[in-house]
Amino acid sequence: MVRSIRLFALAMVLAFALVLAVVAGDYAPWYFAWLVGTTMIVLISTAGAVLFETQDDGRNTSATDHA
Repeated sequence: MVRSIRLFALAMVLAFALVLAVVAGDYAPWYFAWLVGTTMIVLISTAGAVLFETQDDGRNTSATDHA
């Protein structure tokens, strides 16, 4: 059930991107690249923040274990 909801959500995002590309006309590739690039920057930044927090948590846990 959850998998089908995720697949549907992904299909809706794809449909929105295609509609936006058609509406944008000649500038569609630029807008599409801007949207994809902005999304990737946000996702990569979020992943970096999660990894940083995990490393920091690991350091704090190991420092507490040794004390």
